[in-house]
Amino acid sequence: MGLNRAVNLADVREAARRRLPRPVFDTIDGGADDERTMRRNEAAFEDLLISPRPFADVATRSTATTVLGRSVSTPVLLAPTGGARVAHRHAELAVAAAAATRDTVYVQSTVTSYALEDVASVADGRAWYQLYLPEHRAQTAAMIDRVAAAGYQALVLTVDTAVFGGRERDRRNGTALPVRIRPRLALEGAARPGWALDFIRGAVPGPWQQIRGLPVRATQEQILASPSPVTWADLRQVRALWHGPLVVKGVLGPESCGRMMDEGVDAVIVSNHGGRQLDGVPATIEALPAVVDAVAGRAEVLLDGGVRRGTDVLKALALGARAVLVGRPYLFGLAAGGQAGVEKVLDLLHLELDRAMALAGCATVEDIDRRLVTRARG
Repeated sequence: MGLNRAVNLADVREAARRRLPRPVFDTIDGGADDERTMRRNEAAFEDLLISPRPFADVATRSTATTVLGRSVSTPVLLAPTGGARVAHRHAELAVAAAAATRDTVYVQSTVTSYALEDVASVADGRAWYQLYLPEHRAQTAAMIDRVAAAGYQALVLTVDTAVFGGRERDRRNGTALPVRIRPRLALEGAARPGWALDFIRGAVPGPWQQIRGLPVRATQEQILASPSPVTWADLRQVRALWHGPLVVKGVLGPESCGRMMDEGVDAVIVSNHGGRQLDGVPATIEALPAVVDAVAGRAEVLLDGGVRRGTDVLKALALGARAVLVGRPYLFGLAAGGQAGVEKVLDLLHLELDRAMALAGCATVEDIDRRLVTRARG
């Protein structure tokens, strides 16, 4: 299955699987422990049924909306993912360029292969920055100043990585970030010459060596060695230092929502890190309604985890999400075809959402509400 023949995201994943060495594919595809949460993220969408509205005039439709005041062509954003360099040598540059061409937002990870300024320069004002706090909090101000100077439009504080989840596929394969050529990967890479050539061509200078200056590079090394928990004091510090929209990523329940709003948070992302952190937590689509109710319109609510179809996007919007984010799907697109592969993923989701809206009786995103979905019984 090649990228050109892909008709859905499962086909894009298969195209990536054929191109990548098994350890690299598993690094992208895998979850934590028994991977129950990862599977549940997708399966939970199947428990929601769409109730189409007859007699709706859907001859003309639009998937356009706004997220934190920014217009996007489709309510599908690109989530932060560390280590995109293992998928393609152009890594974050290709992802940011794809977001710009498809008029959506790319959330750049702190763990990156290219300088944040270089990524921002190709994002055309459509980039947010996902922040992992440095172990030495005194560096936080310098990091945030650098992000602001580069022109990122929003800051995303991830709060679910006090420690790293148990990535058992990676342990079995002997892989970790940053990816280095070890015996098994060398053997697998020899059978995937397209990937191996791309990886080697991008290795001069090598992956993770194109980061300009401190403290971002030092922070990456600290994160990979030992992540640290985020406290309320950290949130207050970040809010005081960052003067644009502030997003908190990693929310799975309503308990802290009111306090986050009081602290000045502008949006939350309902996320379980794609099932890559704590295994056994709710699927994000299951957690979404309670978070939406708790936020009560004081901030925007986004969702990531398990979105693989345009109908999934429709269901998330119906339950109150302003937009969704995807991670693994665009990494597979990146692996299969670079920037064009990421664009393919966005195009497929746009096409499917537009079709789902037409069949459900929704001409615009504003027409989508909770009455549109019901939960399957037994």
